[in-house]
Amino acid sequence: MKKFIGFVKKEFFHIIRDRKTLLVLFGIPIAQLLIFGYVVTNEIKDVKIAILDQSKDNVTIEISNKIISSGYFILEKNLNSVKEIENIFKKGDVREVVIFEPDFAKKLEKYGTVKVQIIADASDANTANLIVNYTNGIIRNYMNSKNHNTQLPLQIIPEVRMVYNESMKGVYMFVPGTMAMILILISAMMTSVSIAREKEMGTIEVLLVSPLKPIEIIVGKVVIYVLLSFLDAVVIIALGNLVFGMPIRGSIWLLLAESFLYISMAMSLGIFISIVSKTQQSAMFISLFALMLPTILLSGFIFPIENMPVVLQWLSAIMPPRWFIVIIKNIMLKGTGFAYVWKETLILFAIMTVFIVLSIKKFKIRLE
Repeated sequence: MKKFIGFVKKEFFHIIRDRKTLLVLFGIPIAQLLIFGYVVTNEIKDVKIAILDQSKDNVTIEISNKIISSGYFILEKNLNSVKEIENIFKKGDVREVVIFEPDFAKKLEKYGTVKVQIIADASDANTANLIVNYTNGIIRNYMNSKNHNTQLPLQIIPEVRMVYNESMKGVYMFVPGTMAMILILISAMMTSVSIAREKEMGTIEVLLVSPLKPIEIIVGKVVIYVLLSFLDAVVIIALGNLVFGMPIRGSIWLLLAESFLYISMAMSLGIFISIVSKTQQSAMFISLFALMLPTILLSGFIFPIENMPVVLQWLSAIMPPRWFIVIIKNIMLKGTGFAYVWKETLILFAIMTVFIVLSIKKFKIRLE
């Protein structure tokens, strides 16, 4: 019994001294609990909208104020014409446009019924449904408060139209997110074990004494993986289009080029993980934990980023899948060109450059 107790004590002190084990036991569950608690929600918050008020009377102004002051929406822009709608949707900031027809208050008073048009960006079908339902609810509450003071009930009938995903297919949302998750997991995991395997097998010494420069060793290990992953991207795009009916409204060459950049970024991340990891097992573990959950929860794949606390929104900004999903949706669903995705492209390129520089720096340290 004393030996058993002594063994238990030894294991306890061993765990207490091991920071990595403590992180796995306590840090990861706490992080998952906090992320799920904040992110998994069906509510909307701070959604950017635009308003096209062609009447500008007291009723339209009151309804607009009700929508903006609800806490769910932020007015991004007051539009002046219908021609601005398509362009503002393509930019990707605005999720909904509310349109009031001319002589809105006069028609409501004269006929007792008037229509307000709601156009939502349905490239994310679930969020579009929520946004439209919230807007309809605010308008209904406004009319209920007005009808208390009138003998004849007045009605405002919203006319809803979804753009980019008229049939509200869920696959239009899941294909881009799944593509981003699969590519980063496959690309990073395949490369993350490369240098770690050399260390584990004891062949790293051969590379260390070779005349090859660090950048040559890294690139040499990555090239084949990049080509294989790019082939995966082509297969995923083809399956999405042929099997699930995911449209490709923009340039296929731009889509392939952006996919190649995303894969290269994932490879640079995988190489960095491989260099800082001592074993293949630890490299695989870091790849899975560092990539899978953030991709699902913080990239906008399933849960709208606008709903998250500010801290998690900042954290999502450094998640590469977030920007790649924006690029895919813009090219495949909205048919936009490089002019609308240059910012996201630059962010991916910057992340790739950072990981390449860090990998070379770490590898140089090991050479010394």
